[in-house]
Amino acid sequence: MNQIVPMQDIEKMGTAVAKSGLFGIKTQEQAVALMLIAQAEGLHPAIAARDYHVIQGRPALKADAMLARFQQAGGKVEWKTYTDAEVTGIFSHPAGGSVTLTWTLEQAKRIGLASKDNWKNYPRAMLRARVISEGIRTVYPGCVVGVYTPEEVEDFKPTERVVGSGSATVDLTPDNDPVEPVVEDSLWILQVPGRETMNFASQSDWTEGLMSLVDKVVASKLDVDSKNGKLGALKAANSGIFTRMGIRNASAIYKEIAAKMQPLEAAEADDIKKRDQFVQEMDQEFGPSEIKTS
Repeated sequence: MNQIVPMQDIEKMGTAVAKSGLFGIKTQEQAVALMLIAQAEGLHPAIAARDYHVIQGRPALKADAMLARFQQAGGKVEWKTYTDAEVTGIFSHPAGGSVTLTWTLEQAKRIGLASKDNWKNYPRAMLRARVISEGIRTVYPGCVVGVYTPEEVEDFKPTERVVGSGSATVDLTPDNDPVEPVVEDSLWILQVPGRETMNFASQSDWTEGLMSLVDKVVASKLDVDSKNGKLGALKAANSGIFTRMGIRNASAIYKEIAAKMQPLEAAEADDIKKRDQFVQEMDQEFGPSEIKTS
């Protein structure tokens, strides 16, 4: 998505989503926050309602959406075992290699998860969600930075902390997450589909590296649709970094990329217009039966 949706439109959509009572989103503020994340990732804000749930006050990316992002970025998964007792998958990505991940019901029992209703009623789905999250984080963390699946968030144990003069609030930071805690990475990793990752020490260096790749795509001999496809894949592969840098910075980069492509798209549209005009003139001069176009 190249066009930025205005904030007032996002707020209107957020109000509608919150009033619907769907997707676990209870307030306009929650809906708007998720929509801004979606827009920073280059998606239409309404996609947030489809791909996210709000569980215990935290944004949770649905397992299917997480897997879809991984596959769109060039990742592959092969399911080896898929039962109520065990789920095993092989996850691979050009930038992160391959890993085989297994989650079992016995493992869930050992860490105190299997006693919950969802684990009792839908053990296979819960195991699958855990395998998806851990597998993608292992081989290609760039597309899931800072988010968990709803199944994981439901398993977080809320803890209390003291705020001010003795008042208690709930801290929803996971304290028993068997996958891995979210940590702030000092490196800025640029994911390039089909190639090795590029590491940068700062956001400005990362942005410079990204735009250098964008310039190469724009200057290539590919047609406009192929260029847009490559740029779209590049943006999708780095959605986690765009979320990390914030909506304002991410939006500025998206606008700059769109501005680089705009002259090419305009030129292509002009060529199509001229071609159609030429065909019409030939039709008028010689008749449509004499002119063949491919």
